Amino acid sequence: MKRVITDDATGAVPGGLARPDGGPAQPDGGPAQPLDAAYQQLARLPQPLDAAYQQLARLPQPLAELDFVIVDVETTGWLPEEAMITEIGAVRVIGGRVQAQFGTLVNPGSAIPADVTALTGITDAMVGQAPPISAVLPRFLAFARGYVLTAHNAAFDIGFLSAACGACGLPWPACPVLDTVALARLVLGATEVPDCKLRTLATFFGAATLPCHRALPDALATAEVLQGLLRRLAVAGVRTLAEQGAG
Repeated sequence: MKRVITDDATGAVPGGLARPDGGPAQPDGGPAQPLDAAYQQLARLPQPLDAAYQQLARLPQPLAELDFVIVDVETTGWLPEEAMITEIGAVRVIGGRVQAQFGTLVNPGSAIPADVTALTGITDAMVGQAPPISAVLPRFLAFARGYVLTAHNAAFDIGFLSAACGACGLPWPACPVLDTVALARLVLGATEVPDCKLRTLATFFGAATLPCHRALPDALATAEVLQGLLRRLAVAGVRTLAEQGAG
C-alpha cells in the first residue's frame, strides 16, 4: 500500500522529487530524476536511511555480485507514526535467483480500516492470531542481515520497518538500501513505460508474479523488476551504481 502526498491537484511532489508511488517525476511526465535526487525523499526519514543510500552508492562490488533482500510491507495506514504493519513479505535474491522467502501476517494491535481491507484483503480476523511486530522484527532482521535491502518505494517500506524497530527498542541495521523506483527512473526511458509503478514495471519485464497489495507477492514482483533493471544496466556496460553517477 503506497500513498503520495502532493502539493496540489497537479500531483507534483514537494520539492520536485520523484513521486514515491512510481508515478511521473513531473506532472507533465517530464524527464526522470537522477538517482541521488530521487533519494532525497529518504532524507526525511531517520538518518540511517540516508546514510544507507550513500553506502550503496559507494559499494565497489559489481551489481552482478550483490545479493539482495527485497521487502514489502502492508500497513493499517500511510504514516509510520500513525499506522502499524499488518504483513511483511521478503525474498532473498542470490546470484540473480530467489533462494529463500519470508512472509508473515502481523497483529497491528488495532482495527484495520475498512478502506485498507478493501485494498489489501487483509482483515481483522486474519491478523487476530498473528504474532505482534515485536516477535516478527527479530526474525525479519535476521533474514535480511548482510544483504542489500531493497524495496519499491523504499521510503515507505523501510520507513515503517525502521519506525517499528525504534518502537520495539531494536537497532536499525547499518545496511545499504536500494529503491527500485529510483533505479527504474535511472534505467528506463520515458517512452518505454508511462510510469514507474510496480505493476507497470512488472508487466513491462514480463514478471511471473504481479503485485496485488499483499506483501510476499509484491516482494516477488519487485525481485523480478530488480533483475530486469540490473540486466538493462549490464547491457549498457554499467557495473556499479557509482559508474552511473549515483553517488
